[in-house]
Amino acid sequence: MTDIAVVRAAIAPLHAEARVSSAQISQRLAGHAVTVLFTEGEWMRVRGEDDYEGWMHRGYADVPGDPPAPPEARRLSLGCVVRDGEQDWSRALPLGAWLRPTENVITGYALDAAARELALPRDAAAIATTAADRFAGTPYQWGGISPWGADCSGIVQTAFWLHGVVLPRDAWQQAGVGQDVGSRMLEWNAGDLLFFTDRADQRITHVGISLGGARMVHLGLGRGGHAVEQLDSRDDPYVTSLMSRFITARRVI
Repeated sequence: MTDIAVVRAAIAPLHAEARVSSAQISQRLAGHAVTVLFTEGEWMRVRGEDDYEGWMHRGYADVPGDPPAPPEARRLSLGCVVRDGEQDWSRALPLGAWLRPTENVITGYALDAAARELALPRDAAAIATTAADRFAGTPYQWGGISPWGADCSGIVQTAFWLHGVVLPRDAWQQAGVGQDVGSRMLEWNAGDLLFFTDRADQRITHVGISLGGARMVHLGLGRGGHAVEQLDSRDDPYVTSLMSRFITARRVI
């Protein structure tokens, strides 16, 4: 089957297997569409807009769902509480979710297409600022993609997506995008992606976003979540260990 499902929950986890106790490997946010590849009982094997696949329980989505309106006809949550005028209930939506047409913002902010273009331009330095500011305080959560909880590649993918740049989901996949800009910190621009590994085979396991020069923003398990690092620090054991595992820097835009 090739039904389209549209996430109705604020956040819908994608699982590695068709059971709730399996690992969360990613998430989809309210208003985002997924393609249903096949089903097993109440579980759906789905593919997201980024081509990433996982298992989603039917309870998180409308199936089949009407194809979402194009981005220019929708409002994007920057983190808000909304009330549905038809259903007469309210809910919180994370950064990156789409509002329903019947939902109105009570607190927080949402952007229409024109405001999004102004507030979230396709600009590398602006993307780095979004990652540093809008994700501040985010706890580390494996598979997470929003300020309610994210992992290293989740913050990267969402920050770039907010500014209209589509990246793959996992760090090792993101390492195949853009051009190599070497290992000299002074040559890194804000928005460059920095890649690290803790594996003998050198497969990428961690990614952060350069803030220009020696500063980087990331979601680090060793930091418990969101952190801004001074990568040339010689007094921080965490940074020393991290830089010993540095592999490459890449420029996406």
